[in-house]
Amino acid sequence: MAPADSSLRWSLAGTEQQRSLLDDDEVDPTRELREVEYLHVRARSIISEVPRASRMPFRYTINPYRGCSHACTYCFARPTHEYLGLNGLEDFERRIVVKINAVQRLAAELARPSWGGEHIAMGTNTDPYQQAEGRYKLTRGILEKLAEARNPFSVLTKSTMILRDIDVFAAAAEHTEVKANLSIGTLDQAVWHTSEPGTPPPLRRVDAVARLNEAGVPCGVLIAPILPGISDGDEQLSAVVRACVEAGAVSISSIGLHLRPGVRELFMPWLERVRPDLVERYRTLYGSRSGYLARDEQERISARVRALVQEFGGCARSPRESRLTVVAEPRRRAPEPPHEQLPLVG
Repeated sequence: MAPADSSLRWSLAGTEQQRSLLDDDEVDPTRELREVEYLHVRARSIISEVPRASRMPFRYTINPYRGCSHACTYCFARPTHEYLGLNGLEDFERRIVVKINAVQRLAAELARPSWGGEHIAMGTNTDPYQQAEGRYKLTRGILEKLAEARNPFSVLTKSTMILRDIDVFAAAAEHTEVKANLSIGTLDQAVWHTSEPGTPPPLRRVDAVARLNEAGVPCGVLIAPILPGISDGDEQLSAVVRACVEAGAVSISSIGLHLRPGVRELFMPWLERVRPDLVERYRTLYGSRSGYLARDEQERISARVRALVQEFGGCARSPRESRLTVVAEPRRRAPEPPHEQLPLVG
């Protein structure tokens, strides 16, 4: 890997120990653990602004990790690894970038007079509770800083590791707007096991929804992505919706699979192996260059999920509505957007 360059937003941290951030003294940024390599970098900024053209209901995000060991075949974030000079296939799953100074950077940025206390979303790119978090605990540190500042935040995850931090969520919820969302695409064991092999079992995630809500932490469910012909059957959708309603999900929304460039290249060969009978159907459904599901199919899936949520007595929301509880108006001028990330060359 090339030496750090002063023009990079991130710089490689080398092999120096970071005892204040790591779980123990044996962690080294160059070693491999379970075939996953962790690349330590120092971020020049940690709060990122969402592009103005985005339809997201939040303007600011934090992502302490880049890449994800959950290894979901359909992950929309895979192409972002290419910005770092890595690939979106094996590298995305096995070479995880860790922003080891994330907690310190956040403390500094929250203290700026220009920061207006806007909502910050986590889990917008890669999962903040993936395997790396068990060792580095950056997500917990970030949430603690947000809670101390009474800054509203939301987290989207597929991991039951979120329960480790239920104390931080509950404490923060007493003073500011907090929202958790679990992504649970299906309860079908075969579909789960083949499409997202690094994630906790779906029923454990359903239990996490119940436990968070019981602790006073508003938690909803994003049923996503729904895979046409694979996880969109009536019985499959009915099972996951009913379980989430019974778990007390404060909102339930759904999203059909996206196959953007960079994701399609991994997903389609996977589909050819596990469901060759669906290959032609997918080529038709995802014929557009954007990778979005055909509009009529999107509407069919969304309508079906909404009807099931209403049937079981739950609260149906759009993905946009479900991410936040209340979006507060900025108190002061927001910070200038950070510079565009440049590749971390390998």
